[in-house]
Amino acid sequence: MLIDSHAHLQDSQFDADRREVIERARQKGLAHILAIGTTLEDSRKALALAQEDPMIFATVGVHPHDAKSTDESVYAALREMARDRHVVAWGEIGLDYFKNYSPQDFQRKALRRQIEIAREMQLPLVIHNRDAHADLLKILVEEKASEVGGVMHCFSGDRSFAFRCLDLNFFISIAGPITFGKAHDLREVVKEIPLDRLLIETDAPFLTPHPYRGKRNEPAYVEFIAEKIAEIRGISSKVISEKTAQNALTLFRVSVPPSQPSPTRGEGEIIPSPLMGEGGGE
Repeated sequence: MLIDSHAHLQDSQFDADRREVIERARQKGLAHILAIGTTLEDSRKALALAQEDPMIFATVGVHPHDAKSTDESVYAALREMARDRHVVAWGEIGLDYFKNYSPQDFQRKALRRQIEIAREMQLPLVIHNRDAHADLLKILVEEKASEVGGVMHCFSGDRSFAFRCLDLNFFISIAGPITFGKAHDLREVVKEIPLDRLLIETDAPFLTPHPYRGKRNEPAYVEFIAEKIAEIRGISSKVISEKTAQNALTLFRVSVPPSQPSPTRGEGEIIPSPLMGEGGGE
């Protein structure tokens, strides 16, 4: 079993063949794909996909690139969407000091507000971080993000940063760059992440792994990430696939009840995160 814990299926790059892309993923053994929201409209599209196909779950949120154009009316609309049983997390949110499409103070304000909402709704967080390690950790601590936990999407930090994130109740998600020739530092981090705190993702249509680098990424390619991690750790790719899939089910609190072919948040047995106490708190 495989789960792609982060993909942008609603992206326009899939408009011509989205159903075929999803079917290829199904044929590769993917149980689920998380369609990640980045703006209000993008989140609506992600949710619509999840409502159409039991293979897909959605998240809602405002990406740091769009922090400058958000306001409370946007958060209110996202909050309403987040009540839908197909929404399993709040994100993609965070800080991006590399591109700085939104001023950094706007990014920090938007991140704090969205963590607050996610805590109120008891939803785990999907965090984007680029060149903002110190500020991100500061905000996660101050806003008590550990109460809901979440995932550090497309992890690119060092060992020290990885273990600080683990301490704050976050999983570490590995994407296509792990297959790149120059990803020596990331491979060293991957060797040390506890298997029960590891997720895999494609970030499709971006960050395509080897051997398809340079082409459009898609969820079916998550198998190449599992294979590379297995190679690095000296274990079978089946172990990586199964363990990361179970980790995703645990983090996003979905399960497959015996009487149902596909999981639905809020129905059947809910799998609590082993990192959380009752009600999602530590």
